Amino acid sequence: MSFDPERYVNQSVAAVPKSGIRKFFDVAQTIPGAISLGVGEPDFVTPYHIRNAAINSLLDGETAYTSNLGLMELREEIARYMEDRFQLRYQPKDEILVTVGASEAIDLALRALVNPGEEVLIPEPSYVSYAPGVVFTGGVPAPVPTHAGNGFQLEASELEKRITDKTKAIILPYPNNPTGAILTRENLEKVADVIRRHDLMVISDEIYAELTYAPEGHTSIATLPGMQERTIVINGFSKAFAMTGWRMGFLCAPAYFTGIMYKIHQYTIMCAPRQGQVAALEALRRGREDGMADVRLMRESYDRRRRLMVSSFREMGLDCFEPLGAFYVFPSIAKTGLTSDEFCTRLLKAESVVCVPGTAFGASGEGHIRCCYATALDKLNQALDRIRRFLSTL
Repeated sequence: MSFDPERYVNQSVAAVPKSGIRKFFDVAQTIPGAISLGVGEPDFVTPYHIRNAAINSLLDGETAYTSNLGLMELREEIARYMEDRFQLRYQPKDEILVTVGASEAIDLALRALVNPGEEVLIPEPSYVSYAPGVVFTGGVPAPVPTHAGNGFQLEASELEKRITDKTKAIILPYPNNPTGAILTRENLEKVADVIRRHDLMVISDEIYAELTYAPEGHTSIATLPGMQERTIVINGFSKAFAMTGWRMGFLCAPAYFTGIMYKIHQYTIMCAPRQGQVAALEALRRGREDGMADVRLMRESYDRRRRLMVSSFREMGLDCFEPLGAFYVFPSIAKTGLTSDEFCTRLLKAESVVCVPGTAFGASGEGHIRCCYATALDKLNQALDRIRRFLSTL
């Protein structure tokens, strides 16, 4: 009898497709001179003082495990940060958990909340990991479409229509990857009203909270009446502090929920890397002292690039919603008559520019492409020139 490996694997996991982001990025690695607007990673190097803090910690021999929850000093600093920046109060002792990136925090939240067969609402387009994460728990992802016409904001009426007796929770991914959309306070209040009436839990992924270009800044749904008790807030250091490779994130939640997630984290991860925690501590401490100077500098640079990207796509004749968060633009390519996948495939072949098809982020993304502007300005200008030339051939 021949050996059939398919018999031995989890079929729901095997059925999940690979990341649509990485598909194009991996192909680009084989093309000389390719310019990638694909992967959402800052082009900044982690600030020197943050790197130096980790180096000194290593040289001092600090190589042992930390508390499973994370260094108490770091949790205390996270508590100050969340209160100072977002008006949210959490107890360092039992309401904050340091994780291996925001990705682990999302996984912990889903595994702690979702039973097999329960539904999790996911606004689309949105980050590629949410739906697979729900599937891995045995849950059912339930997409809620959003559209450029309303700024890709989640509408309370659309949310209400998709709630069933199996709905358990909703993921709120704002500021949004891939669209760059934010949720205004007015919309948040309407969404929160639906959530409270239907007694749902919220996983609020706020990893891009510092990268918000609207004058009013970022508002967390957990600040609204009756919402903190039913919300798991997820954040981290990758995007705002240019610390992607450090894999440092955290979650904040009422102690009961943190305790459940702590058990999963304790048995699977133990603790986040010590040097990464030391680096994160330095990032927040210095940020508290100098008014988040590093973050402000990077945000201002992203803002200039954001404006360039939006104006350039519009000049090319493409409709382009103005993103107010994160570091992505999500122009419509519907006028070309090509699907999102066709456009990106042909652009890569003709001009060696990597963009990601909107459908990588859900069916609502069809007719759009995601372009990340967290790359050097000269590279952005070259990429825009190539896209302009490509469009002239269609």
